Amino acid sequence: MSNASLKGRSFLAEKDFTEEEMLYFLDLAADLKAKKKSGIPHRYLEGKNIALLFEKTSTRTRCAFTVACTDLGAHPEYLGKGDIQLGKKESVEDTAKVLGRMFDGIEFRGFSHKTVESLAEHSGVPVWNGLTDLWHPTQTLADLLTIKEHVGHLKDVKLVYVGDGRNNVANSLLVGGSIAGMEVRICAPASLWPAQEVVDTAKKYSDRIMITSSVEEAVAGADVIYTDVWVSMGEEDKFAERIELLSPYQVNMQMIKATGNDNVIFLHCLPAFHDLETAYGREMHEKHGLKEMEVTDEVFLSKHSKVFDQAENRMHTIKAVIAATLGNME
Repeated sequence: MSNASLKGRSFLAEKDFTEEEMLYFLDLAADLKAKKKSGIPHRYLEGKNIALLFEKTSTRTRCAFTVACTDLGAHPEYLGKGDIQLGKKESVEDTAKVLGRMFDGIEFRGFSHKTVESLAEHSGVPVWNGLTDLWHPTQTLADLLTIKEHVGHLKDVKLVYVGDGRNNVANSLLVGGSIAGMEVRICAPASLWPAQEVVDTAKKYSDRIMITSSVEEAVAGADVIYTDVWVSMGEEDKFAERIELLSPYQVNMQMIKATGNDNVIFLHCLPAFHDLETAYGREMHEKHGLKEMEVTDEVFLSKHSKVFDQAENRMHTIKAVIAATLGNME
């Protein structure tokens, strides 16, 4: 397919796109990745201006959008939560209308999914979701590209997400993986299972979905083991509770071996609490006695870990999304 059906559209959640469209994003990302590594210019957004709105801080999302815009010939303008009056002195609708008259596209990373929906509804320009409380679609595209690169295909891949099964990453993997033809398994305590609405959405695309509390059942035959931090941004007061709940779901070498697949890959959207190298890690160790949380250092540094390929792919897939929805691809 061409990008004709994608031009001018916003990218808010995986469920808004068909399998063919999702695969087009991935193929375009692979092409743009190859062009970048070969030094071939691909300035499909020459002269465009992009607003990057960040309610939540970020390393990968901010850097990926900034480099992607620059490589494509666009000018990125970072606007942090202290730079504009979004939803405070000015409504989201009014802000959207102002930004839409000054910028050609808008990225939003923040809390409420309703905010990014309102930006898309009222700005008149493509809006891209860099993360909300419900979905993290640019992360999912990077995950799918990484899996395709290392497993060789997406169809019938057994993807197991272990940990907090009702956060935005789990939601997006469940729906996005199902659209791509994967068998997606969410392994979490029952109190942290994904919302039924999310499960029902995923079932529109696939009946190969497993929601379970059993690690043994979930990881058998897995091609991919995926986890995320045990406490999402804004929920830091829940650490003690989550550690007690999720310690049995730590990704360690015993879990990797339990897959029965020597080629199983490990993914994590990062940052990961796998050692005491950060001040935050040392603080958690002092408070809770843990050196490692959702993944052990042994797994994180093992041959199975593809987390830095995955992190790099955030930039290539984001570049594909903004090029396809805004760029001059002729």
